[in-house]
Amino acid sequence: MHNMEFYRGKKVFVTGHTGFKGTWLCRILIDAGAEVTGCSLSAPTQPNLFSLSGVDRHMNSVIGDIRNLDALKNVFDKAEPEIVLHLAAQPIVRDSYKDPVYTYETNVMGTVNILECVRQSTCVKSILNVTTDKVYQNNEWEWGYRENEPLDGFDPYSNSKSCSELVTHSYKNSFFADNQTAISTARAGNVIGGGDFANDRIIPDCIRAVSASKPIIVRNPHSTRPYQHVLEPLFAYLMIAQRQYEDPAFSGWYNVGPDECDCVTTGQLVDLFCEKWGDDARWENRFVGGPHEANFLKLDCSKIKSTFGWKPSWHIDTAIEKTVEWTRIWMENGDIAAEMSREIAQYQEGMQ
Repeated sequence: MHNMEFYRGKKVFVTGHTGFKGTWLCRILIDAGAEVTGCSLSAPTQPNLFSLSGVDRHMNSVIGDIRNLDALKNVFDKAEPEIVLHLAAQPIVRDSYKDPVYTYETNVMGTVNILECVRQSTCVKSILNVTTDKVYQNNEWEWGYRENEPLDGFDPYSNSKSCSELVTHSYKNSFFADNQTAISTARAGNVIGGGDFANDRIIPDCIRAVSASKPIIVRNPHSTRPYQHVLEPLFAYLMIAQRQYEDPAFSGWYNVGPDECDCVTTGQLVDLFCEKWGDDARWENRFVGGPHEANFLKLDCSKIKSTFGWKPSWHIDTAIEKTVEWTRIWMENGDIAAEMSREIAQYQEGMQ
């Protein structure tokens, strides 16, 4: 679908590089020969993929807060990037209820700040703002949301990412209309894969439970989500950033999600995890209370498919299988960097 040779020697700026998706993205870019600079807070969990992966040894990693415009601009100007991939966010729905101010500051003003850095630069040709499938006004219907559906977001996380979309739209219209800098947003579904240690995410919850020989607690087994392996959206982001770099006409708003067959309930996902893990892994349906979360959410990805010929490569069965393989290697103190590069190479082979 696209040639990663494009990224060899390119200067790429990544926000949120210490997170789960950010670390995988940096590994891909490093393997492709890009010159990567990352700016982010320290990794949010312990353990964390960023430390385990060792990517910091092959990139310019700066620990900083994207809410601080002056500090961010200082790092940005030194990097002189051609391509910007904005992933930094407060990404947990339930945490957004606990600290909505921080969520809005990070997800909205963080976006304003990175766009300000781009606006005041002369080197950036392509920028991608990564948001979420939760930006849409959720009507709990059974068909996927399309890019022209109304934006809203019920909870502070979802709403803050909707605001991030609107900020991006405004900057595109106000400052980048001459197409000297191409700008897009990507609205991705729920990602799974090796190295996610976040709280309140189902696969990390599964791993913590089986590691302790305890049953997995599932608080809402009937909720439907567009689950996909983390490499699926990351390669889509890189494709969009490349194509709009080459032709600004490709800038826009893109859903990135799995095919219909891989939009499964949380209960089905955990069943699959237990099957792949073995060792008598089991789960319990136990709603533990908490704030509102959407029950039904799908994406219509017709636009990215028709525009670029993109399609998912790994079905949910493979996604879980790869996650279990990675986790087994981690638990056995194996070579995490090598395993990540191996999975990336396998994924690329499947894209051919």
